[in-house]
Amino acid sequence: MKYYIIFGPPGAGKGTQASAISQKYNLKHISTGELLRKEMAEGTELGKKASELIDAGCLVPDEVVEGMIEAEFARNRDVDGFLLDGYPRTLAQAESLEQLLGKRQECVTAVVSLIIPDGTIYERIRHRAGIEGREDDCKDEVIANRIATYHKKTEPIISFYKAAGKYSEVDGLGTVEEVRERIFGVLG
Repeated sequence: MKYYIIFGPPGAGKGTQASAISQKYNLKHISTGELLRKEMAEGTELGKKASELIDAGCLVPDEVVEGMIEAEFARNRDVDGFLLDGYPRTLAQAESLEQLLGKRQECVTAVVSLIIPDGTIYERIRHRAGIEGREDDCKDEVIANRIATYHKKTEPIISFYKAAGKYSEVDGLGTVEEVRERIFGVLG
């Protein structure tokens, strides 16, 4: 199995690119955001708790996200691998993912990071909120908190995967097709 991670700040285009990547490489796309939104829409206990945290711009606890990821790995056996989108978001999650995959005698294949400036993050998140009706993306203070959380808690993962020789950066600016071709160039 191959395990790819599409990485970058909120609004970098991870979800936009994931479908084409998954199709080209026969991967199951696992978006933690989508998994959580599904739980929230169904009104489960997990969904209610997640909704409160997300509305405040905070991260959902690791053990909840890790359980959902592990369940998706177990459920999908007819693919060549997985494309993780929105996970890992912290160094602790990256280490936990390595342990989880280690139990399966597997490891992360590659990490592709979409790079965009903070100003573009604001523009894209606001635009997405209007199109998709994602209320968690409407407030400037929530967006600012998400960006700050990304820089503080998620960016440290970069050195973790660089040290493992699995990290590549892709310019996230340009058309969807231009960014996609850059990603394909990295993944081969």
